[in-house]
Amino acid sequence: MNDALNAETAAPFAVNVADPDLWDREAFWPIFERLRRDDPVHYCPDSAYGPYWSVTRHADILTVETSHQIYSSASKHGGVIIHDDIAFHIGPYVLEGIITMDPPRHEEQRAAVSGIVARPNLDHFETIIRKRTAAVLDDLPVNEVFDWVGAVSVELTTQMLATLFDFPFEDRRKLTRWSNVATTEPGLGIVASEAERQREIKECLFYFTRLWRERKQRRDGFDFVSMLSQNPATANMQPMNYLGNVLVLIVGGNDTTRNSMSGAVCAFDRYPDQLAMLKNDPSLMENAVSEIIRWQTPIAHMRRTALADAELGGKSIKKGDKVVMWYASGNRDETVFEDAEDFRIDRPNARRNLSFGFGIHRCMGRRLAELQLKILLEEVLSRWRRIEVAGEPERIKSNFVHGFSRLPVRIIP
Repeated sequence: MNDALNAETAAPFAVNVADPDLWDREAFWPIFERLRRDDPVHYCPDSAYGPYWSVTRHADILTVETSHQIYSSASKHGGVIIHDDIAFHIGPYVLEGIITMDPPRHEEQRAAVSGIVARPNLDHFETIIRKRTAAVLDDLPVNEVFDWVGAVSVELTTQMLATLFDFPFEDRRKLTRWSNVATTEPGLGIVASEAERQREIKECLFYFTRLWRERKQRRDGFDFVSMLSQNPATANMQPMNYLGNVLVLIVGGNDTTRNSMSGAVCAFDRYPDQLAMLKNDPSLMENAVSEIIRWQTPIAHMRRTALADAELGGKSIKKGDKVVMWYASGNRDETVFEDAEDFRIDRPNARRNLSFGFGIHRCMGRRLAELQLKILLEEVLSRWRRIEVAGEPERIKSNFVHGFSRLPVRIIP
C-alpha cells in the first residue's frame, strides 16, 4: 500500500472517497480496494456532503438496490446523488423525477415513457444509429490528433437524445450542456456558482415547457415529451415534476453512453490484445460491450436514504442515514469478477455489472445504450486498424459521472 493511501486512510480508519479531487486524479481505485477488503460498509462521519455510508461490495449494493422499502430514492429524502443540492433542487423547490421517486408513483411515471426504448423499437433505432455513426466517423481526420469526446462521444449521444425527445436538431448541444450542469457541482469546471447553475436549469425548464405545450396540442408524437404530456399518469404533472423527469431522461441518455464510448477507446488502447481478440472473433461483440460498461462504470454512484433502522454488512444503519452505493467499486469486486482490474472481453459474467443499477430503478434505456456502443465498435472496426490515445485524458471532476471531458486520439488506418 503506498504512502499516500496510508495517509488518506490512516487510523482511525475514516476516508472520504467522495472527494472530487480523488476522482479528478483517478486516485480512488486503491481506496475502494481497501474498503472492500477491510470495511465494505464504511462510515464517513464528516465530509462536504455530511456523514454517509459507503457501500463498496457487489452483494451489499444489490441488497440496497432491491430493498427500496428501506432505502429510499425519493427527492424529499435527499434523492440519488450524494450532494443533496445538486441536480434536483432549484432554490427552495425540490424536483421529482422517475429515478427520485419510490413506489407506487415511480412505476406509474416510468411506464409513461418506457415504451419508446422497449426492445421492439430497437430495430427502428438501429437503422438511424448506424447511419449517423457512419456519417460522424467518415468525417474524422486520419493520422491527426483530435478530441474523441467532442467529435464522437458527445455528438453521437446528443443526436440520439434529440431523436428521443424530438428536440430541435440545431439546438441539440443544449441537451449535453444541461446534463453537465445538472450533475456537476459548482466550481468544478462546468458552472462557477450555484446561481449560474440554477439559471441554466431554469432555461431548460422554459425550453421544455414550450415543447410540452406544442406536443400537448399535437397528440401524435412518439417521443419522451409527447408521452409525458399525454399519459394520464403524467399529463397533469407540476412543473418541478416535469423538469425532474426531463433531467433524469437527459442525464440517463447522455452520461452512460457518452462515457462508455470514450472508455472503450481507452480500454482497447491499454489492452491491444483484447482488440485483436475482438477482430478475430466478432461473436464476442455483445460481451465486449458489457465488459466496457463494467470496466468504465460511467455512473460512479447512486445514493439512498434509510427510512428505518437496518443492518447492512454487519453495520447498523440508522433511519435518516445517507447510504451511497459505489458502482465503481462493485464493478471491481474481486469476489464476483476474477482479475477485476483487467479488461477482458470474454469475461463470462460481464453482464453482472452494476453500471445500469438494479431492481426497480434499473436503467430503462440500457438496451439502447448497449446498441449504440455496439454499432460504434462495429463501424470503427470496419474502417481502421486501431485508435490510439495520443495524450493524457482530461477527466470530469465529479464523483457521480465517471468519464472524460477530453480524450486526444489518433486514428491509425
